[in-house]
Amino acid sequence: MTDYGVDTDRHALVAMWSSGLGNIAHTAADLPDTVSTDQALLLTHVLNGLSKAAWRTYTHPASPLDDAELDLDGEGWERTDERAALADVVAAIRAPNLPEDGMLLESYSPVIESAHRVGRELHAISDAGLTEQLVVEVEAELAAIEAAERGDLTGRARQAVRLTRADASPLQVAAADALLQQDPLGSAALFSEVDATAASVAAAHWLQVAAEIAAEMAETAPTEVVIEADDLEPLAVDTPTLVLERLAAGETPRQVVTDLVGDAMAVADGRIPDVEGLMVLLVQAGEDLSGDGEDFEATVPDRITPLDPVRPAHDLLEDLLDGIRGCWLLYRAYEDDAAPPDTPAPQRADRDRAFFDRVRKEAAARQDRLL
Repeated sequence: MTDYGVDTDRHALVAMWSSGLGNIAHTAADLPDTVSTDQALLLTHVLNGLSKAAWRTYTHPASPLDDAELDLDGEGWERTDERAALADVVAAIRAPNLPEDGMLLESYSPVIESAHRVGRELHAISDAGLTEQLVVEVEAELAAIEAAERGDLTGRARQAVRLTRADASPLQVAAADALLQQDPLGSAALFSEVDATAASVAAAHWLQVAAEIAAEMAETAPTEVVIEADDLEPLAVDTPTLVLERLAAGETPRQVVTDLVGDAMAVADGRIPDVEGLMVLLVQAGEDLSGDGEDFEATVPDRITPLDPVRPAHDLLEDLLDGIRGCWLLYRAYEDDAAPPDTPAPQRADRDRAFFDRVRKEAAARQDRLL
Protein backbone atom coordinates (compact mmCIF):
# COMPACT_ATOMS: atom_id res chain seq x y z
CA MET A 1 0.00 0.00 0.00
CA THR A 2 1.10 3.55 -0.68
CA ASP A 3 1.66 5.98 2.18
CA TYR A 4 1.05 9.65 1.52
CA GLY A 5 2.66 12.51 3.37
CA VAL A 6 3.21 16.26 3.24
CA ASP A 7 6.58 17.73 2.32
CA THR A 8 6.27 21.02 4.17
CA ASP A 9 9.55 22.36 2.74
CA ARG A 10 8.33 22.06 -0.85
CA HIS A 11 4.61 22.37 -0.07
CA ALA A 12 3.85 19.13 -1.89
CA LEU A 13 2.21 15.77 -1.38
CA VAL A 14 4.56 12.79 -1.58
CA ALA A 15 3.72 9.14 -2.13
CA MET A 16 5.91 6.35 -0.76
CA TRP A 17 5.79 2.57 -1.04
CA SER A 18 8.03 -0.36 -0.22
CA SER A 19 10.10 -2.05 -2.90
CA GLY A 20 10.89 -5.04 -0.71
CA LEU A 21 14.38 -3.71 -0.05
CA GLY A 22 13.59 -0.11 0.84
CA ASN A 23 11.04 2.60 0.18
CA ILE A 24 10.48 4.52 -3.05
CA ALA A 25 9.02 8.02 -2.96
CA HIS A 26 7.85 10.52 -5.55
CA THR A 27 5.90 13.75 -5.70
CA ALA A 28 2.21 13.00 -5.98
CA ALA A 29 1.11 16.62 -6.34
CA ASP A 30 2.40 20.16 -5.96
CA LEU A 31 0.08 22.02 -3.62
CA PRO A 32 -1.35 25.47 -4.42
CA ASP A 33 -0.28 28.23 -2.06
CA THR A 34 -3.87 28.51 -0.85
CA VAL A 35 -3.81 24.99 0.63
CA SER A 36 -3.00 24.97 4.34
CA THR A 37 -0.91 22.31 6.05
CA ASP A 38 -4.01 20.99 7.81
CA GLN A 39 -5.85 20.67 4.50
CA ALA A 40 -2.86 18.85 3.04
CA LEU A 41 -2.75 16.48 5.99
CA LEU A 42 -6.44 15.71 5.57
CA LEU A 43 -5.75 14.90 1.93
CA THR A 44 -3.01 12.45 2.87
CA HIS A 45 -5.34 10.84 5.41
CA VAL A 46 -8.09 10.14 2.88
CA LEU A 47 -5.60 9.10 0.19
CA ASN A 48 -4.10 6.58 2.60
CA GLY A 49 -7.59 5.24 3.27
CA LEU A 50 -8.26 4.87 -0.44
CA SER A 51 -4.98 3.08 -1.05
CA LYS A 52 -5.66 0.68 1.83
CA ALA A 53 -9.17 -0.12 0.60
CA ALA A 54 -8.03 -0.55 -3.00
CA TRP A 55 -5.10 -2.85 -2.17
CA ARG A 56 -7.39 -4.97 -0.01
CA THR A 57 -9.07 -6.09 -3.24
CA TYR A 58 -5.67 -7.52 -4.19
CA THR A 59 -4.89 -9.17 -0.85
CA HIS A 60 -8.44 -10.51 -0.44
CA PRO A 61 -9.50 -11.74 -3.92
CA ALA A 62 -12.57 -13.89 -4.46
CA SER A 63 -10.55 -16.58 -6.27
CA PRO A 64 -9.54 -18.77 -3.29
CA LEU A 65 -13.07 -18.97 -1.85
CA ASP A 66 -15.19 -22.08 -2.28
CA ASP A 67 -18.67 -22.15 -3.82
CA ALA A 68 -20.43 -21.62 -0.49
CA GLU A 69 -18.35 -18.54 0.25
CA LEU A 70 -19.09 -17.19 -3.23
CA ASP A 71 -22.81 -17.24 -2.46
CA LEU A 72 -24.51 -13.89 -3.02
CA ASP A 73 -24.95 -13.44 0.73
CA GLY A 74 -21.40 -14.43 1.59
CA GLU A 75 -17.96 -12.92 1.74
CA GLY A 76 -17.32 -13.79 -1.90
CA TRP A 77 -19.99 -11.34 -3.05
CA GLU A 78 -18.38 -8.57 -1.04
CA ARG A 79 -14.93 -9.30 -2.46
CA THR A 80 -16.22 -9.47 -6.03
CA ASP A 81 -18.19 -6.26 -5.58
CA GLU A 82 -15.23 -4.41 -4.08
CA ARG A 83 -12.96 -5.43 -6.95
CA ALA A 84 -15.51 -4.20 -9.48
CA ALA A 85 -15.76 -0.91 -7.60
CA LEU A 86 -12.21 0.04 -8.61
CA ALA A 87 -13.59 1.02 -12.01
CA ASP A 88 -15.70 3.76 -10.37
CA VAL A 89 -13.01 5.29 -8.16
CA VAL A 90 -11.98 8.15 -10.45
CA ALA A 91 -15.60 9.11 -11.13
CA ALA A 92 -16.25 9.28 -7.38
CA ILE A 93 -13.22 11.53 -6.90
CA ARG A 94 -14.35 13.89 -9.65
CA ALA A 95 -17.99 14.00 -8.54
CA PRO A 96 -18.20 13.04 -4.86
CA ASN A 97 -21.34 12.80 -2.78
CA LEU A 98 -21.74 16.12 -0.96
CA PRO A 99 -23.88 17.06 2.05
CA GLU A 100 -27.44 18.13 1.24
CA ASP A 101 -29.78 19.57 3.85
CA GLY A 102 -27.46 18.36 6.58
CA MET A 103 -27.46 14.80 5.22
CA LEU A 104 -24.68 12.88 3.48
CA LEU A 105 -25.14 9.79 1.33
CA GLU A 106 -22.38 7.28 2.10
CA SER A 107 -21.55 4.16 0.12
CA TYR A 108 -21.50 0.69 1.67
CA SER A 109 -18.39 -0.01 -0.40
CA PRO A 110 -15.15 0.89 1.43
CA VAL A 111 -13.45 1.48 -1.94
CA ILE A 112 -16.12 3.84 -3.26
CA GLU A 113 -16.63 5.67 0.03
CA SER A 114 -12.87 6.18 0.32
CA ALA A 115 -12.87 7.71 -3.16
CA HIS A 116 -15.77 10.01 -2.24
CA ARG A 117 -13.81 11.20 0.80
CA VAL A 118 -10.87 12.12 -1.41
CA GLY A 119 -13.28 13.90 -3.73
CA ARG A 120 -14.88 15.86 -0.89
CA GLU A 121 -11.52 17.11 0.35
CA LEU A 122 -10.61 18.20 -3.17
CA HIS A 123 -14.02 19.85 -3.57
CA ALA A 124 -13.37 21.86 -0.42
CA ILE A 125 -10.00 23.00 -1.78
CA SER A 126 -11.56 23.71 -5.19
CA ASP A 127 -8.44 23.66 -7.34
CA ALA A 128 -8.84 21.94 -10.71
CA GLY A 129 -5.10 21.54 -11.19
CA LEU A 130 -4.67 19.73 -7.88
CA THR A 131 -7.62 17.48 -8.65
CA GLU A 132 -6.09 16.46 -11.98
CA GLN A 133 -2.72 15.74 -10.38
CA LEU A 134 -4.30 13.45 -7.81
CA VAL A 135 -6.51 11.73 -10.38
CA VAL A 136 -3.33 10.82 -12.26
CA GLU A 137 -1.80 9.63 -8.99
CA VAL A 138 -4.79 7.45 -8.11
CA GLU A 139 -4.91 6.02 -11.63
CA ALA A 140 -1.26 5.00 -11.25
CA GLU A 141 -2.08 3.29 -7.95
CA LEU A 142 -4.98 1.39 -9.49
CA ALA A 143 -2.82 0.37 -12.45
CA ALA A 144 -0.25 -1.03 -10.01
CA ILE A 145 -2.95 -3.16 -8.37
CA GLU A 146 -4.06 -4.50 -11.75
CA ALA A 147 -0.45 -5.31 -12.67
CA ALA A 148 0.05 -7.15 -9.38
CA GLU A 149 -3.10 -9.18 -10.03
CA ARG A 150 -1.59 -10.27 -13.35
CA GLY A 151 1.56 -11.39 -11.54
CA ASP A 152 3.63 -8.45 -12.78
CA LEU A 153 5.40 -7.03 -9.73
CA THR A 154 7.56 -4.50 -11.52
CA GLY A 155 7.48 -0.74 -11.07
CA ARG A 156 4.96 0.54 -8.57
CA ALA A 157 3.34 -2.90 -8.34
CA ARG A 158 6.45 -4.16 -6.57
CA GLN A 159 4.96 -2.95 -3.30
CA ALA A 160 2.86 -6.13 -3.41
CA VAL A 161 5.90 -8.12 -2.20
CA ARG A 162 5.34 -6.65 1.27
CA LEU A 163 1.70 -7.74 1.39
CA THR A 164 0.08 -11.08 2.13
CA ARG A 165 -2.35 -12.27 -0.52
CA ALA A 166 -4.93 -14.99 0.03
CA ASP A 167 -4.21 -16.53 -3.38
CA ALA A 168 -1.11 -17.31 -5.43
CA SER A 169 -0.51 -16.14 -8.99
CA PRO A 170 0.81 -18.96 -11.22
CA LEU A 171 3.26 -16.48 -12.76
CA GLN A 172 4.60 -15.59 -9.34
CA VAL A 173 4.83 -19.25 -8.31
CA ALA A 174 6.88 -19.91 -11.44
CA ALA A 175 9.12 -16.93 -10.66
CA ALA A 176 9.68 -18.21 -7.12
CA ASP A 177 10.38 -21.70 -8.42
CA ALA A 178 13.05 -20.27 -10.73
CA LEU A 179 14.67 -18.43 -7.80
CA LEU A 180 14.74 -21.65 -5.78
CA GLN A 181 16.41 -23.39 -8.70
CA GLN A 182 19.20 -20.84 -8.31
CA ASP A 183 19.37 -21.21 -4.52
CA PRO A 184 17.28 -23.96 -2.87
CA LEU A 185 17.92 -22.44 0.57
CA GLY A 186 16.32 -19.18 -0.53
CA SER A 187 17.75 -15.79 -1.44
CA ALA A 188 16.92 -12.17 -0.68
CA ALA A 189 15.22 -11.97 -4.08
CA LEU A 190 12.60 -14.42 -2.85
CA PHE A 191 11.43 -11.75 -0.40
CA SER A 192 12.02 -8.62 -2.49
CA GLU A 193 10.91 -9.66 -5.98
CA VAL A 194 8.15 -12.24 -5.52
CA ASP A 195 4.76 -12.34 -3.82
CA ALA A 196 5.22 -14.12 -0.48
CA THR A 197 2.20 -16.41 -0.81
CA ALA A 198 3.31 -17.58 -4.24
CA ALA A 199 6.87 -17.99 -2.96
CA SER A 200 5.52 -20.13 -0.11
CA VAL A 201 3.73 -22.38 -2.60
CA ALA A 202 6.99 -22.96 -4.44
CA ALA A 203 8.91 -23.39 -1.18
CA ALA A 204 6.41 -26.00 0.06
CA HIS A 205 7.02 -27.99 -3.12
CA TRP A 206 10.78 -27.78 -2.66
CA LEU A 207 10.48 -28.71 1.02
CA GLN A 208 8.58 -31.86 0.13
CA VAL A 209 11.24 -32.88 -2.39
CA ALA A 210 14.11 -32.12 0.00
CA ALA A 211 12.39 -34.00 2.83
CA GLU A 212 11.91 -37.10 0.70
CA ILE A 213 15.57 -37.12 -0.30
CA ALA A 214 16.76 -36.54 3.28
CA ALA A 215 14.35 -39.18 4.59
CA GLU A 216 15.81 -41.72 2.20
CA MET A 217 19.30 -41.04 3.55
CA ALA A 218 18.17 -41.02 7.20
CA GLU A 219 15.85 -44.01 6.79
CA THR A 220 12.93 -42.16 8.31
CA ALA A 221 9.61 -40.71 7.18
CA PRO A 222 9.66 -37.38 5.30
CA THR A 223 7.32 -35.94 7.92
CA GLU A 224 9.95 -36.66 10.60
CA VAL A 225 12.90 -35.03 8.83
CA VAL A 226 12.60 -31.49 10.22
CA ILE A 227 11.88 -32.84 13.71
CA GLU A 228 15.10 -34.86 13.64
CA ALA A 229 17.08 -32.01 12.09
CA ASP A 230 16.08 -29.77 14.99
CA ASP A 231 18.44 -31.85 17.15
CA LEU A 232 21.31 -30.66 14.96
CA GLU A 233 20.42 -26.97 14.85
CA PRO A 234 17.48 -24.95 16.20
CA LEU A 235 14.87 -24.78 13.45
CA ALA A 236 11.26 -23.83 12.87
CA VAL A 237 9.71 -27.26 13.34
CA ASP A 238 5.95 -27.05 13.79
CA THR A 239 4.92 -25.30 10.59
CA PRO A 240 7.22 -27.15 8.15
CA THR A 241 6.17 -30.46 9.73
CA LEU A 242 2.49 -29.53 9.46
CA VAL A 243 2.98 -28.66 5.79
CA LEU A 244 4.81 -31.95 5.14
CA GLU A 245 2.03 -33.91 6.84
CA ARG A 246 -0.65 -32.26 4.74
CA LEU A 247 1.33 -32.74 1.54
CA ALA A 248 1.85 -36.40 2.42
CA ALA A 249 -1.92 -36.69 2.88
CA GLY A 250 -2.43 -35.65 -0.74
CA GLU A 251 -3.01 -31.90 -0.64
CA THR A 252 -1.21 -29.71 -3.16
CA PRO A 253 1.27 -27.01 -2.12
CA ARG A 254 -1.19 -24.35 -3.24
CA GLN A 255 -4.02 -25.86 -1.19
CA VAL A 256 -1.91 -26.09 1.95
CA VAL A 257 -0.39 -22.63 1.66
CA THR A 258 -3.54 -20.71 0.76
CA ASP A 259 -5.44 -22.47 3.54
CA LEU A 260 -2.83 -21.63 6.19
CA VAL A 261 -2.43 -18.07 4.96
CA GLY A 262 -6.17 -17.55 4.63
CA ASP A 263 -6.77 -18.73 8.19
CA ALA A 264 -4.11 -16.37 9.52
CA MET A 265 -5.61 -13.48 7.56
CA ALA A 266 -8.99 -14.27 9.10
CA VAL A 267 -7.41 -14.13 12.56
CA ALA A 268 -5.88 -10.76 11.66
CA ASP A 269 -9.41 -9.57 10.82
CA GLY A 270 -10.57 -10.67 14.28
CA ARG A 271 -12.34 -13.84 13.15
CA ILE A 272 -12.00 -17.53 14.08
CA PRO A 273 -11.31 -19.26 10.75
CA ASP A 274 -12.50 -22.75 11.71
CA VAL A 275 -14.99 -22.67 14.57
CA GLU A 276 -16.02 -26.31 14.14
CA GLY A 277 -12.41 -27.45 14.13
CA LEU A 278 -11.70 -25.45 17.27
CA MET A 279 -14.71 -26.99 19.02
CA VAL A 280 -13.48 -30.48 18.11
CA LEU A 281 -10.07 -29.68 19.61
CA LEU A 282 -11.66 -28.39 22.81
CA VAL A 283 -13.92 -31.43 23.18
CA GLN A 284 -11.01 -33.76 22.48
CA ALA A 285 -8.88 -31.94 25.02
CA GLY A 286 -11.58 -32.42 27.63
CA GLU A 287 -11.81 -36.13 26.87
CA ASP A 288 -8.03 -36.50 27.08
CA LEU A 289 -7.76 -35.08 30.59
CA SER A 290 -6.20 -37.69 32.84
CA GLY A 291 -8.21 -36.67 35.89
CA ASP A 292 -5.13 -36.22 38.08
CA GLY A 293 -5.32 -32.46 38.19
CA GLU A 294 -3.97 -31.90 34.68
CA ASP A 295 -4.54 -28.35 33.49
CA PHE A 296 -7.18 -28.19 30.74
CA GLU A 297 -5.45 -25.22 29.12
CA ALA A 298 -2.26 -27.25 28.77
CA THR A 299 -4.04 -29.84 26.62
CA VAL A 300 -5.24 -27.48 23.88
CA PRO A 301 -3.26 -25.51 21.29
CA ASP A 302 -2.28 -22.06 22.48
CA ARG A 303 -2.73 -20.51 19.03
CA ILE A 304 -5.55 -20.45 16.49
CA THR A 305 -3.02 -20.20 13.65
CA PRO A 306 0.61 -21.33 13.49
CA LEU A 307 1.48 -18.20 11.50
CA ASP A 308 2.01 -14.60 12.53
CA PRO A 309 -1.31 -12.91 11.64
CA VAL A 310 0.49 -9.62 11.00
CA ARG A 311 2.66 -11.11 8.23
CA PRO A 312 1.45 -14.66 7.63
CA ALA A 313 2.82 -15.32 4.14
CA HIS A 314 6.28 -14.02 4.98
CA ASP A 315 6.29 -15.94 8.26
CA LEU A 316 5.32 -19.12 6.41
CA LEU A 317 7.99 -18.59 3.76
CA GLU A 318 10.68 -18.15 6.40
CA ASP A 319 9.60 -21.35 8.15
CA LEU A 320 9.50 -23.37 4.93
CA LEU A 321 13.00 -22.24 3.97
CA ASP A 322 14.14 -23.17 7.46
CA GLY A 323 12.62 -26.59 6.86
CA ILE A 324 14.56 -27.00 3.61
CA ARG A 325 17.72 -26.12 5.50
CA GLY A 326 16.82 -28.78 8.06
CA CYS A 327 16.54 -31.38 5.29
CA TRP A 328 20.02 -30.48 4.11
CA LEU A 329 21.44 -30.62 7.65
CA LEU A 330 19.98 -34.06 8.30
CA TYR A 331 21.15 -35.40 4.94
CA ARG A 332 24.64 -34.05 5.59
CA ALA A 333 24.76 -35.52 9.11
CA TYR A 334 23.87 -39.03 7.95
CA GLU A 335 26.18 -38.78 4.98
CA ASP A 336 29.02 -37.67 7.25
CA ASP A 337 28.38 -40.68 9.48
CA ALA A 338 28.69 -42.96 6.47
CA ALA A 339 31.86 -41.31 5.15
CA PRO A 340 35.40 -42.10 6.34
CA PRO A 341 36.43 -39.85 9.26
CA ASP A 342 39.31 -38.33 7.30
CA THR A 343 37.17 -37.21 4.33
CA PRO A 344 38.68 -33.95 2.94
CA ALA A 345 36.58 -30.79 3.10
CA PRO A 346 36.38 -30.44 -0.71
CA GLN A 347 34.70 -33.83 -0.92
CA ARG A 348 32.14 -32.76 1.67
CA ALA A 349 31.39 -29.68 -0.44
CA ASP A 350 30.93 -31.96 -3.44
CA ARG A 351 28.41 -34.02 -1.47
CA ASP A 352 26.51 -30.87 -0.54
CA ARG A 353 26.36 -29.88 -4.19
CA ALA A 354 25.18 -33.36 -5.09
CA PHE A 355 22.31 -33.05 -2.58
CA PHE A 356 21.15 -29.71 -3.94
CA ASP A 357 21.57 -30.86 -7.55
CA ARG A 358 19.33 -33.82 -6.80
CA VAL A 359 16.78 -31.57 -5.11
CA ARG A 360 16.80 -29.30 -8.17
CA LYS A 361 16.35 -32.25 -10.50
CA GLU A 362 13.51 -33.78 -8.49
CA ALA A 363 11.74 -30.44 -8.03
CA ALA A 364 11.84 -29.84 -11.78
CA ALA A 365 10.67 -33.37 -12.54
CA ARG A 366 7.63 -33.02 -10.27
CA GLN A 367 6.34 -29.69 -11.54
CA ASP A 368 2.92 -31.27 -11.98
CA ARG A 369 2.32 -31.21 -8.23
CA LEU A 370 3.56 -27.65 -7.73
CA LEU A 371 0.05 -26.15 -7.87
